[in-house]
Amino acid sequence: MSPARVRQRREPLLADRFGLFAECLLTGVWISVASLGVVTCPAAFAAGARHLRRRTAHQGGGLREFTADFRSALRGGWAVGVAGWIIVLLAWVDVRAVRAGLPGGPPAGAVGLLALIGLAVAGLRAAAVWAPGERWRALLAGAGRRTVQDPAGSFLLVGGAVLTCCSALLIAPLAVPVLGAVAAAAVAVEERYGRR
Repeated sequence: MSPARVRQRREPLLADRFGLFAECLLTGVWISVASLGVVTCPAAFAAGARHLRRRTAHQGGGLREFTADFRSALRGGWAVGVAGWIIVLLAWVDVRAVRAGLPGGPPAGAVGLLALIGLAVAGLRAAAVWAPGERWRALLAGAGRRTVQDPAGSFLLVGGAVLTCCSALLIAPLAVPVLGAVAAAAVAVEERYGRR
């Protein structure tokens, strides 16, 4: 096969991969805007993950579909968002107790931090498999089981979240599009788990 023909075969693959990366960054912007309501974060991630699943399956999709998915996910997702912020508040109180020097504080703080990370990973995994009509309670229960049963995938999501936080600390505007990469990582982890 000639080098020109080999190059022609590789170019669409590169274009598809770069197109998916660009789509992840755009989805991150959409997720950021949809998350401005604070309690809308789970619904925004669910709509973003569904958008990325559609794009990887070559089913199209755009802002209109993302908005429709966001509205649908928000029906039960707002309660998940409220519960998530309550858990974050409890973790903050736990950290304050550790800093105050209460007896048994460091072990309690470590357990609280691990629980917070586990719940965040379960939330990302639930959002990654959300579809219209799904109940968030069932999604979170299944995601909790997968979080424990698939520690490698859970660790990948923790790494993605840490990367997003580091990006936000170094270059704040970069944290906005990187949210789409975190949603894509959650979708990839769930796809990987489904194939096992």
